[in-house]
Amino acid sequence: MQPPQSPPCSPEALLSRCHAIAGLTLGELADMANVAIPANLQRHKGWPGMLIEKWLGASAGSKPQQDFPELGIELKTIPIDAQFAPLETTYVCFAPLLMQPGITWETSNVRNKLQQVLWLPIEGDREIPLAHRHVATGFFWRPSPNEDEILRNDWEELTEQIITGNVESITSRQGEALHIRPKAANGKVLTDALGPEGQRIKTRPRGFYLRKTFTHHILINAFS
Repeated sequence: MQPPQSPPCSPEALLSRCHAIAGLTLGELADMANVAIPANLQRHKGWPGMLIEKWLGASAGSKPQQDFPELGIELKTIPIDAQFAPLETTYVCFAPLLMQPGITWETSNVRNKLQQVLWLPIEGDREIPLAHRHVATGFFWRPSPNEDEILRNDWEELTEQIITGNVESITSRQGEALHIRPKAANGKVLTDALGPEGQRIKTRPRGFYLRKTFTHHILINAFS
C-alpha cells in the first residue's frame, strides 16, 4: 500500500482512504510512506497529522482553507485515551487580531473550518511508543444547529473583545466550546493587535481551539 498521489475526488473516496488505514499503526504508515519517525512529539507535535494528511491526499497544506478545499472538508486528527476521551484541545485556526470590518460568524474562518470535519482519532497515551500508536476509524461531522449556536456565541464574545481592543483580557476560561489562547513557538513571537485606546500594540499571536469537553461529546455521539 502506498500513499495516494492525488486528492480524493469525493467524500466517499476520502472516507474509503480513512477506512484503509484504520487499525494500522503510525509506524506502519510511516514505513510504507518512507517517512522518518521522530523519537517523540516534543519538537514534532504536528507529525501525526502531517503523516495522515499524506495518506489521505490533503492538498491545502498551511493555507487558510479546508484541508480538502475541493470537497469543503477539514481534517482533524485527535489523540485519544483508552476510553476514547480526547487528550488535548483541538486547534482550529489563527485568531486574526486586526479583524476586517464586517466579518460575521457565517463568513469567519472558524466556521469555514468547522462546517464539515473529518475526525480521525489516534491513540495518544504517552506510555505507548509513537510508532506503535494505532489509527482509529475516521468519521464525518457537521455541527448541529445547537452546536453551531454554541460556537457562534463563543466566537462573537471573543471577537468582540478583540475588536474593542481587549485581547489582553481574554482568558482560556472563556467560551463553552471555543476558546482562545496563545499560539506561537515561544513568548518572543509577537504580532500587531488593537489596544484599549485604539492604538496598535504588540502581543502574542492567538489561536482558536475547541475544548476537550466539546470534542468528547462529538466522539461519544459518533461511536456510541
